[in-house]
Amino acid sequence: MQLGTRWTSGDEPPAAVPAVLRAQIDTVDRTLPTDDLGQPRPRWTLTFLEGRPIAELDNGVIVEVAASGEVVVRHDDEDEFG
Repeated sequence: MQLGTRWTSGDEPPAAVPAVLRAQIDTVDRTLPTDDLGQPRPRWTLTFLEGRPIAELDNGVIVEVAASGEVVVRHDDEDEFG
């Protein structure tokens, strides 16, 4: 696994974030509450697994490029194997 970068949800993703993930990351960010009683916004972590980018939000939302090349949004408690 290659570590990429971290950034706060709602902020512009760093240049290291592949273009293929950006639209879905933006979609997720727009669904998050803007004022969570003074709590800090969750942060994204970009990593690469087997050469594919994965962006994971602190709350467990994952935006990744699947082996098929499709961009998938899921939550880390979902069973990806069926």
